[in-house]
Amino acid sequence: MFSETFKEVLGKEGVVAIVSCADGEAHVVNTWNSYLTPAGEDRLLIPAWKMRKTEEKVRKNAKVLLTVGSKEVQGRMGPGTGFYLEGTARFLKEGPEYDMMKSRFSFVTRVLEVTVTAIKQTL
Repeated sequence: MFSETFKEVLGKEGVVAIVSCADGEAHVVNTWNSYLTPAGEDRLLIPAWKMRKTEEKVRKNAKVLLTVGSKEVQGRMGPGTGFYLEGTARFLKEGPEYDMMKSRFSFVTRVLEVTVTAIKQTL
């Protein structure tokens, strides 16, 4: 599911937007491209420190949307490309993937796991 172009974007720095929604209210939190860690062909692991409101929303509605991009990767129409992702989320507080992420990012208190159900290159 993750194309080589998407993986290349993850290797360049940029801002990631993560949108969760519950109780009639959307919530957006940001992180960095370099923090997204692919786990297989359809899952992303994202270190979480705060993200408390995101966790609250995900408990009520696991569907999330993400945008990821970089102006340093060639897109379909010139320099720069981005991706729109849909998926389901949950927070991990223990286990081998949590331990691996904690070893990479010392600030981790939880790991946001996103199982991607759709991905589209937008630029």
